[in-house]
Amino acid sequence: MATKEKINLLEVIPCRNEHIKAEREGETIVLSFPRFKRSWMSRYLLPKGMSKDIHVRLEEHGTAVWELIDGQRTVREIIEKLADHFQREAGYESRISTYLTQLQKDGFIKWIMNN
Repeated sequence: MATKEKINLLEVIPCRNEHIKAEREGETIVLSFPRFKRSWMSRYLLPKGMSKDIHVRLEEHGTAVWELIDGQRTVREIIEKLADHFQREAGYESRISTYLTQLQKDGFIKWIMNN
């Protein structure tokens, strides 16, 4: 039985998944990704007039986090860079960690282990 290795979330590097497109609309970013994994599925299963992509509009804080995900910075570095944006409010570090974890679970980003 394989044991799951514990990782320190602060030391991993979040990296955007290549199938996610990001476009700035005003002050926020809209993420889009294909509704179906295979192109033929959208041809046969997509109702007329419906977009082939799913769009997710990030709010102000989500946009600030997304813009710092560059495949180079660790979670710790992102948290440090956003201290002023969040006005150093209590618990902002865990909010960012939780948000990044959710982005990873939803397939928007992947983790790179920082060796």
